[in-house]
Amino acid sequence: MSTTTPRVDDALVPALRADLLSAGFTVAGVSDLLGPMALGALDREQSLPAQRVTADDDSRCSTLIRLFTLGDPVDARDVAAALPTLGVDGALALGLVAAEGDAIVALADVRPYATDGVDHWVASDLAELATGRPLSPDHVLGIGGASATLASWTPRPAVGRALDVGTGCGIQALHLATHADEVVVTDLSERALAYAAFNAALNSVDWQIRGGSMLEPVAGEQFSLIVSNPPFVITPRSGDVPLFEYRDGGASGDAIVADLVRSIGAHLEPGGIAQILGNWEVRAGSTWQDQVGGWLAGTGLDAWVIQREVQDPAEYAETWARDGGHHAGTADFDRMYAAWLDDFASREVEAIGFGVITLARPMTDRQAFVDLVEVRHPVDAPMGPTILAGLFARTWLAEHSDDDVLDTTWVMAADVHEERHTLPGAADPSRIRLHQGGGLRRTVDLTTVTAAYASVCDGELSARVAAAAIAGVLGVEAEAVREEIVAFVRDTARDGLLVSASSVAMTTDSADTNRL
Repeated sequence: MSTTTPRVDDALVPALRADLLSAGFTVAGVSDLLGPMALGALDREQSLPAQRVTADDDSRCSTLIRLFTLGDPVDARDVAAALPTLGVDGALALGLVAAEGDAIVALADVRPYATDGVDHWVASDLAELATGRPLSPDHVLGIGGASATLASWTPRPAVGRALDVGTGCGIQALHLATHADEVVVTDLSERALAYAAFNAALNSVDWQIRGGSMLEPVAGEQFSLIVSNPPFVITPRSGDVPLFEYRDGGASGDAIVADLVRSIGAHLEPGGIAQILGNWEVRAGSTWQDQVGGWLAGTGLDAWVIQREVQDPAEYAETWARDGGHHAGTADFDRMYAAWLDDFASREVEAIGFGVITLARPMTDRQAFVDLVEVRHPVDAPMGPTILAGLFARTWLAEHSDDDVLDTTWVMAADVHEERHTLPGAADPSRIRLHQGGGLRRTVDLTTVTAAYASVCDGELSARVAAAAIAGVLGVEAEAVREEIVAFVRDTARDGLLVSASSVAMTTDSADTNRL
């Protein structure tokens, strides 16, 4: 078990921050120094390219990379030069480093991070790359793929109160601090909360830090925005797999995420949004929509769930056995691998999905919408603006009738292009499609009716008038054309391929720009 965590000192932490900034130990500074090859290797947990670059560079930034990122022993004189304001004694007092003969070794990973162009730093436990050992069960994870995904997919409206459930070292809270008046963070791990407190001090932000499991520390409270990268990994309870605090919530199967989805509505203000990452099991004879849809039943929440990845039980076991620092072919790896396969087989699990769960509490008394979709291709980044616009669009569509849709004038979004596929020698295209350049990057096949309608979505005609004209030109029944166009608008407007002419005319200075 790990024991050390950084300590907050009101005099020393600002000195550390000043030294990191003046050394160029920022996202831009580290990127420029290491270059794309070494950076890419670090992302794959390979340190050699970065070691080769920093070995020939005596800059302060290089010294800090060797110390805090690579975990190399660094001469005490070099550390003193790299941290001239804090000094070696200050770094020792903060619990960030320890003396090892004439060298200094890091006790924590400290890395630059950026949110909306603002330089930040994130302290966490040393990764396997630095220690060369499997992770401890109480390991506090730093910047990783899941945290980056959640940060990218979270909408960023200006809000009063925001909550980060299972904050870990506080990465999501750093983002929330840029657009929330008040930020509350929770975690069951005392070590994680200690790192969160240190990171709040290091980055000059103020969070309410509360210990406890999931939503328990905020009982009876509501928020405008809730984010959570919960311990969603599905882990066997047999004892054959280490239970890492950062990824295992102590429940069987996907119960942690299921319980969070079912209970989070009580903590959302009307109009409030929750953004959650999760895994879900797909059992024999069912679909992932059956599983996640069951969680949503009776919550009264609007739900937009996007499945991004699917793994079979073997792939899942391999991924998470490696995640803890174990390597294929070892006895420990094989034991864990078998435990995962046995666990999934006991529940007849055939696949495991991963995705992003967006929930919202309706502001009016209406039927909640549920949209469960699979999008496994690359999408725009960041996705937060798309999520916010998509929630606005889905809310408008849920609150308006088909007649309202027909009486609205729709415009094709600027990033949507038409593709025509024509066989050699043919006069007419065999296939017409719309392709969205941003957002979810959807591709939509068009029929004769919807192709005709798409061609006149220029802000001049309401959908009703356009439908009448198309019915006359094609010589088909007007009601059928109206029904097809309504279905087309509802499908495409929810993801921003079509927007209302009135929204296009709005200014682009507010968070409501994409509201229909």
